[in-house]
Amino acid sequence: MKKNLNQKLINLIQYYNLINGNLLLSDTPIKRNTDIITSSLSFSGSKIEKLNKLKSSISLIKNCELKKSSTNLVFSDGNINAKVMIIGEGPGAQEDQAGIPFIGRAGKLLDKMLDSIKLNRKKVYISNVVNYRPPENRPPTEQEIARYLPYLTSHIEIINPKIILLLGSTALNSIIGNDEVISEARGKWNKMKIGLANPWVIASFHPAFLMRQPQQKKMSWVDLKMIRDKIKIL
Repeated sequence: MKKNLNQKLINLIQYYNLINGNLLLSDTPIKRNTDIITSSLSFSGSKIEKLNKLKSSISLIKNCELKKSSTNLVFSDGNINAKVMIIGEGPGAQEDQAGIPFIGRAGKLLDKMLDSIKLNRKKVYISNVVNYRPPENRPPTEQEIARYLPYLTSHIEIINPKIILLLGSTALNSIIGNDEVISEARGKWNKMKIGLANPWVIASFHPAFLMRQPQQKKMSWVDLKMIRDKIKIL
C-alpha cells in the first residue's frame, strides 16, 4: 500500500503493509516488501566534506519557523564511520543551546542504554528528524518533517550505517510510515532502501518516554539486545 506521508508536498516514501503485523516482537526480519526513500540531496567529496555541505545546506534553509525560534542548528554527534545511526525526534532546550543532540536528561539515559550493550558516542552516530528545536519541545508537524526529510535522507545516505535505531514515534513515522504505532512497531527489523543506503532499521521507545513510563524500560532492553546481537553478524 503506497504511503501518503506529505504526498502533496513531496513524493518521498513508498511503503507497503507489514505481513505478520500482529506479531508484537520478533528477532527475525518482518516479511514485507522493501521500503524505499529515494529523495535526497546530492553532495560530492569525502564523507566529512559531504556532511559539512549538508550541514551548510540545512543552515541556509529559509522561512522555517523552527529555525526562527531556535538558537543553534543541532546536526549530529558521534562517529561518522559507526555501524549504528540513532535518529531521535528533535532538539530540546539544552540541545538547542549547545548544538549537540541528546545531552539533556534523555541524552543521559540514552548514554546508559548504549553502555548496557557496550556502545557509546564514539561507536554510534546520532542525529534527529529535524535539526532545529520545535518551540516548547512540541513534536514536529508533518509539514516540518516533510521539509527536513530530504536532508535526513541525505544524512543517512552519507553515513551509510548498517543499523538505524529510531527513537520514538516521530522518527518511526518519518522513516517507516504514518500508520505505525511505536508500541506495536518496536522490536522488529525492517530492511530498507534509504537513498543509497540499505540499513536494517529498528524502532524503540524514546528515552524521554521511558523517563515518564519506566515500566517500559524492560521492552527497550529487549530492543537493545536485538541491536547488540545484530551488530555481531554485520
